[in-house]
Amino acid sequence: MAITNLPKNPKIHRIPQPKFIDAIRWLSSPSPFQKSFITSLYDSDFHTPSLEIHSLDPSKTLTTALFSWTPPSRISSLKSTPSLFAASTFLGSLHIFKTPEEMSVLGNDMSDLGSKTSDMEPVVSVVGREFHVGSVGGVDLMEGGSECVSVGDDGRVNLVDERGDFRRVFDGNGLVSYSAVKWASPSEFVTGGCGFGLQWWDHRKSGAAVAQFKGNWDHGTTSGIIHSIDIHPSRKHTCLAGGSSGTVFAWDLRRQQEPIILSSIGSSDTMTHPLSESEVWEVQYDCYTKSLNSNISSSRILPAMICSEDGILAVIGQGEEPTELLAEPCAINSFDIDCQNPSDVICSLEWESIVILSRP
Repeated sequence: MAITNLPKNPKIHRIPQPKFIDAIRWLSSPSPFQKSFITSLYDSDFHTPSLEIHSLDPSKTLTTALFSWTPPSRISSLKSTPSLFAASTFLGSLHIFKTPEEMSVLGNDMSDLGSKTSDMEPVVSVVGREFHVGSVGGVDLMEGGSECVSVGDDGRVNLVDERGDFRRVFDGNGLVSYSAVKWASPSEFVTGGCGFGLQWWDHRKSGAAVAQFKGNWDHGTTSGIIHSIDIHPSRKHTCLAGGSSGTVFAWDLRRQQEPIILSSIGSSDTMTHPLSESEVWEVQYDCYTKSLNSNISSSRILPAMICSEDGILAVIGQGEEPTELLAEPCAINSFDIDCQNPSDVICSLEWESIVILSRP
């Protein structure tokens, strides 16, 4: 059974780019006719990374670079809120910026910026081996707040405040590794990493996670990695996770060791044909599809969107066959659903192009 009432033919706009795109995020905009996004890029010819803000014309076929910044190394994670965005690097640093709307730039006439790309600078930068040793696996900004949480390959979990001061929540001393993190409330967040495990933290209680989900349920594939986590604001007791081998599942704190499997190779609890057999790079709850299916029971997992290494962008629901939106010949590294207009989805493709879907 497919997800019902989902439009089958969204409008698709493809915009070639001159560089490899690692990640992409919509930015908050004062007008639907002044859309913009932030993207992390890598020039493989010159081995130079960059972080750029682009405006999108109303036809969604042209972009204009407005701001750029050169990070100390390639970007490993990128997150945004209406007022801030954060980028971490493979060298272990974290950089936080104000959005153009926060700086009151996009509220003005774009022509005032001219044709030249302007430089931008972070308001907070945290660097050094005291912070992270090696790559920062994931970051997340608190919605409506000023704190940022970071996790790394070194097993460290850090909280960074608006002044750039950080507090160590946990140090795994290299015995564990974290690759994804997501805020659940102003004091709680969830981390994920190797072995399909998830950890629920309350930073008011130092020393260890307050709840853990051990990935021993997947019959031999527990060596996989969690790449992405999402938590819906109306159901904070349940988190969504995606990772290796096409695995997508939900963890309900009320049933801590019984995952709700949405997609997994060889699982009898999922659809006959798995959604993907490769890495699931990103998962997000899809409030647009939820709005078309208002009769979804509160006991069921809300519809979610995923992208994968084998080029799939799809919407998936509990006990339902997925609905493919894109099937590309290359990896889809990242996507983002516009929180101001959830019918719009922006994706970054491995083959140096951006795809924008407009769902009617």
